[in-house]
Amino acid sequence: MKTERLFYKDAYIKEFTATVLDCREGKKGFELVLSATAFYPEGGGQPYDTGILQPIVEISHTVSAPEADAAVRMQAKEDANADAEIQTMTARPLKTEKPAIVQVLEVHEKNGELIHYTDAPLAAGTTVCGKIDWAWRFDLMQQHSGEHIVSGLVHAAYGYDNVGFHMGSDVITIDFNGELDMAALGEIEARTNEVIWQNEETHIFYPSAEELKSLPYRSKKELTGEVRIVEFPNADMCACCGLHVARAGEIGMVKLLSVVKFREGVRVEMISGKRVLDYLNLVNEQNHQISVLLSAKPAQTADAVKRSMDENYRLKGRVTALEEKLFAQEAERLAGTGDTLLLEKEMDSESVRKLAVAVMETCGGRCAVFSDNGDGTFKYAVGEKGGDLRALVKALNQTLNGRGGGKPFFVQGSVKTDAGAIRAFWKTL
Repeated sequence: MKTERLFYKDAYIKEFTATVLDCREGKKGFELVLSATAFYPEGGGQPYDTGILQPIVEISHTVSAPEADAAVRMQAKEDANADAEIQTMTARPLKTEKPAIVQVLEVHEKNGELIHYTDAPLAAGTTVCGKIDWAWRFDLMQQHSGEHIVSGLVHAAYGYDNVGFHMGSDVITIDFNGELDMAALGEIEARTNEVIWQNEETHIFYPSAEELKSLPYRSKKELTGEVRIVEFPNADMCACCGLHVARAGEIGMVKLLSVVKFREGVRVEMISGKRVLDYLNLVNEQNHQISVLLSAKPAQTADAVKRSMDENYRLKGRVTALEEKLFAQEAERLAGTGDTLLLEKEMDSESVRKLAVAVMETCGGRCAVFSDNGDGTFKYAVGEKGGDLRALVKALNQTLNGRGGGKPFFVQGSVKTDAGAIRAFWKTL
């Protein structure tokens, strides 16, 4: 069934009227086909629109003015407040029905049909008012248009192709088949925003087959038939079925967030439009919190963090030296005591390991160190000089709900248990 694609006539249509041509139950709820729609189906890398459909229902009957007047005058003989009642009853309909609102959850094109997946059915022949989630749609238009300009400028500067992109709810990713670094990304970002602020009109057109041959447009494959070309002057010309802003300035701004090695090229993360403002607000709030915690001005938080890290590194070195001294004293104290169990609190894995190694060298038996994490779990390290702990660690993990392993003479891991259960297990050995 043919559906008029209103979104191609005007990407800014937020509300429309249409007739339900077909309604059937499917795996995702109900599948509606409309005579016309402004809901964009998923395609061309752009996600589908969401929104509502509301049946347009006629009021069945209202009280006419003469009927209302007669009824009110009769009542006025018994009621001194007749004037107020006349005003109310004259304007009041006898009965109205509130049309049910149907949620449009997804929109897809399948076998030439534009299918609206909804949470409730609507009978064929029903006239509906459709309303798209405009905030979501415009966000996608900003992201898609920003991606086109970035991809076009990268192609022009480096000859790389956009070999894949994904429009997520937080960031957009673009995959290029060549190398880019942060310096190159900075140049592309600056040029992209220059194009945006020039605010040129977006050109969308359908060239003839002959015209298409002479156009320097980007495309992932050779195209035939009717081809839709989207052009951002001074930046990009690309075959695309998605929706875009009318002028580049509506994108607002583009921010390129990162670039990482991906397959034979790189993957770039970017955001456009309102997402840039949201990102800046988030980063600004985080920086404000850091500046308060470090008693530093917002523009000096990096230096303050570096000083804090340097101080932390020095303190960690002192703690490590004191720990090693303490562990040596503990090893000396426990020399010759045989099998030894030590229960500690909130030690990191490296400290647990070091203490177990130090004591196992002197105790003349097995040394087990368990450190309480404070959440019902313990880190552990067990060692025996020249010993074989494979059977012990298997029994330990089974009995104390743990996991871990290592060398025959030394093992590390964690258990989910309590101190009493650990002591009870150790006694069985």
